[in-house]
Amino acid sequence: MFTRILASLLAFVATISFAAVDVNVATVADLDSIKGIGPSTSGRILEERKASPFKGWSDLMKRVPGIGEKRAAKLSAEGLTVNGEAFKPAASDATDKKAASPAK
Repeated sequence: MFTRILASLLAFVATISFAAVDVNVATVADLDSIKGIGPSTSGRILEERKASPFKGWSDLMKRVPGIGEKRAAKLSAEGLTVNGEAFKPAASDATDKKAASPAK
């Protein structure tokens, strides 16, 4: 009986610890709970969010200084989402160069 309760409690804690935090509804505490976001970044996010919600990751990266593709990927891996979406990096430069070069 005790082991079942303990197992259930551990499963519940694990579920909570991996819960996603959406940037458009998160509180300061929610944002600060994401590894890589401190008080300065959470303040900038909240200031920009007052103007209007973020439309997507590209909007977040454009409006919040200090968040580029690398940092967005790390924050997403830690559980940050924008409108429920994880960060998806843009196509690599090699793919872009192949697409841009004319066919022979």
